[in-house]
Amino acid sequence: MKLWMKMLLGLFLGVIVGLLLGEYAHYLKPIGTVFLSLLHMLVVLLVFSAMTVGVTSINDPKKLGRVGLKTLLMYLATTIIALTIGLLFAKLINPGVGIGLSFEATNLSIDETPELLNLFVSIVPHNPIASLASGNILQIIVFAIFFGLGITFAGEKGKPLLRVMESLSEVMFKITSMVMKLAPYGIFAIMAWTAGTFGIKVLYPLLKLIFTHYLACSVHAILVFGFILVVMAKLRPSAFFRGMGDAIALAASTTSSSATLPASLHCAQHNLGVPKNIASFVLPLGSTVNMNGTAIFQAIAAVFISQAYGINLGWESLIVIVVTATLSAVGTAGIPGGALVTLSIVLGAVGLPIEGIAFIAGIDRIRDIIGTIVNVLGDAVVSVYVAKSEGELDLEIYNNREIINFEQGAEKMPLL
Repeated sequence: MKLWMKMLLGLFLGVIVGLLLGEYAHYLKPIGTVFLSLLHMLVVLLVFSAMTVGVTSINDPKKLGRVGLKTLLMYLATTIIALTIGLLFAKLINPGVGIGLSFEATNLSIDETPELLNLFVSIVPHNPIASLASGNILQIIVFAIFFGLGITFAGEKGKPLLRVMESLSEVMFKITSMVMKLAPYGIFAIMAWTAGTFGIKVLYPLLKLIFTHYLACSVHAILVFGFILVVMAKLRPSAFFRGMGDAIALAASTTSSSATLPASLHCAQHNLGVPKNIASFVLPLGSTVNMNGTAIFQAIAAVFISQAYGINLGWESLIVIVVTATLSAVGTAGIPGGALVTLSIVLGAVGLPIEGIAFIAGIDRIRDIIGTIVNVLGDAVVSVYVAKSEGELDLEIYNNREIINFEQGAEKMPLL
């Protein structure tokens, strides 16, 4: 049985067992916690080595600037479109109307909302070693870009260090392949705990919100990603979604873009034909700054909370939501629950009560399943487009109906 099938089986069995065990399912949580810890253990060195090797692989500085500009523009465009779609569906379905919350209805303490300008100032690390130690992915990416450029401009003297980074990336890939063999068991434990803790009843009062979010994310994935693939890249979208099978399954179960990064890199290279130098640059960057599913949630959640409290949002406020959420997406951590933190920035920008976050926090895990999938697919579709526009996409691999699963990929060719 292929790995993605095992992961899906673990997901469904976990839900069933969790519902049967109820509150006793929390005894399975440590297994899932260990699995997530193993995945996050990989992220820092994986991102650092992938970005460094990716930058050095693009030897032409002009090409590096061209690829970087295309990537950032695509990320910006898809994020703005995602926010617009989220606001549109929230206004059409009105998921929060009639709830009738008051400011005293919930109690949530959140520290002072961070200023947006601080997000941009803080991306440059004062101490890159400290950034690596603390796991600040955005700062790591910035340092890795400069580190890779330094190796490239150093010429022959930089090649020994490049070989070290290439060796590190290979070692991280081997460790990743070992950890991924435990994925079905970790996913089973995570979903059992989630289902046992929250149950089905939690869906009832917030079912409309969940439906709105899932519908908006599905429309974004089909229409926006489909447009990029069919019109801009002139590729078959069915091959793309089929090739991303492993990453979709892992994203749905871990609800973490960062934890899904190893599978995304695998799928992009082995199943979609994206070359190593582009995948290693575009995907780690996207796992931190490109959150289409999160953007959709922030837009819908802001409207939902305003409706739940009976606060009317004018079009000026909706525009502020789009701008604020686009900027704050840069600071969204690709980990479960990261969207709730940056949602406080959006709510504060339009004067909505931050206490409303407590009302939707209970179903964050459930809604984040589709959100993380869209996050991951958004990164991958940009990598495919950039590779195709550069004339480097391997169409034979992209159109090949044979899918290489994660374990097979570890043996056939290096990931990074």
